[in-house]
Amino acid sequence: MKKGKLFIISGPSGAGKGTICERVRIETDSTVSVSVTTRGPRSDEREGEAYYFISNGEFDALIENDGLLEYADVFGNKYGTPKQPVIDALFAGRNMILEIDVQGAMQVKTTFPEGILIFVLPPSLETLRERIVRRGTETAEDVDRRLGEAMREIEYLPEYDYVIVNDDLDAAVAQTRSVMEAEGLRLTPGSAKTFVEKFRKKEIR
Repeated sequence: MKKGKLFIISGPSGAGKGTICERVRIETDSTVSVSVTTRGPRSDEREGEAYYFISNGEFDALIENDGLLEYADVFGNKYGTPKQPVIDALFAGRNMILEIDVQGAMQVKTTFPEGILIFVLPPSLETLRERIVRRGTETAEDVDRRLGEAMREIEYLPEYDYVIVNDDLDAAVAQTRSVMEAEGLRLTPGSAKTFVEKFRKKEIR
């Protein structure tokens, strides 16, 4: 069975990466990893959908047992990606999408270099500010902090394989799907050898 691909999607808070990931998940029948976090849930968040909400002690136990693919401390809250669901999905032939920050993405890039990194950008910082304010969940101080963090995250752009500018959501989703489709056709030395062998045996369908 063909192994699935791991797509790591990052971008500033408010860039729209969560919406893009959800649309792509549905349209491509991919799996989106559900992260764990020590922060409390927002009013519109349900357990097991965006996150699993756990205690600091439970989070530390996952680290000690090598149960996280990556983890980070963001604004005093811990976030991490459970390792086993990712491995299970890939070996079942399913594409896995990780929606994580740049700190986590750099960890995954080191431990899983075959992962494909995609950075989602807003069209401008002013648009990003408007989107964050529109959520109504942050104070003015929080908004400024988010914008400062966005500038720091953008510095990591050269480490990524692709950039998607989310000015139009439908276009951004289509571009992300195009990246996934192209990567699905990428040859590796192993897959190229398999194709040659099947071609010789006339087994390609």
